Amino acid sequence: MSLYALFAGKGFSGFGYGSTAEDVTAGLDLTGTTILVTGCNSGLGHEALRVLALRGARVIGTARTLEKAKAACASVQGDTVPLACELADPASVRACVASVNAAGLQLDVILCNAGIMALPKLQQAFGYELQFFTNHIGHFILVTGLLGQLTATGRVVMLSSAGHGLAPKGGIEFDNLSGERGYVSWKQYGQSKFANLLFAKELARRFAGTQQTANAVHPGVIQTNLGRHMNPVLQFLFGLSDKIALKSVAQGAATEVYVSVHPAVAGISGKYFADCNVAKSRPDADDAALARKLWDVSEQIVAKLP
Repeated sequence: MSLYALFAGKGFSGFGYGSTAEDVTAGLDLTGTTILVTGCNSGLGHEALRVLALRGARVIGTARTLEKAKAACASVQGDTVPLACELADPASVRACVASVNAAGLQLDVILCNAGIMALPKLQQAFGYELQFFTNHIGHFILVTGLLGQLTATGRVVMLSSAGHGLAPKGGIEFDNLSGERGYVSWKQYGQSKFANLLFAKELARRFAGTQQTANAVHPGVIQTNLGRHMNPVLQFLFGLSDKIALKSVAQGAATEVYVSVHPAVAGISGKYFADCNVAKSRPDADDAALARKLWDVSEQIVAKLP
């Protein structure tokens, strides 16, 4: 536990910076629920897989390959179902959707945890900047494809980040989704996380009048392999600050797990959470017109993919 976590207080929810995924699920019996978690093979996704299965949920754990998903599921106790879901490959995402649909699995939660961060050089998938495509478009295909399997009280949880504040002015560079008109690793990462946030808020609007919910979360700053593309200086600083301020993986997974399953969050939708409490996001995250435009553009992108 970091020194900061020892002194950080708890919020209205009764949980806070230092809470862990096990803390926020203590006493909960998730038997009979089915939860899909992307990126289950490492970091926060693996901890979410472990704790949710520990509490009795049936967890569909996805990873880039079936082998990685199987290994992750085999490493935890409980009822797990491994599936491949490479978010940068539309065919893989669609195959995952098809497997869930074919099995008739009703989902209580879709937890979109997987992602990539701060690629040092421009990389693309199908002509689009890879962070935007993986973090947003891949999850957009997955979630929209699974909405028919979401239960009447189902929850969609998007892993955004405080890094959404690094997105460019205007939030989304619709004229530069390829990254070819200018690429800055952290700006494009911020844009992808801002897209996750806009998607959750627009989905919440579309859920209006139902008991289904959609929210976005900031996990905190955690030293996981997500930061493997950081330059050596940043990696050193992260390592140096680990005992002072960085969350552990168990603490980092707390907010996404809390928002996914805690009874106190039932009925709350269209919010941004950090440290297991509702938090403030960038003001333009509440721009409904911008969120609708992103949704429409995402549909247009997906329609043209092979």
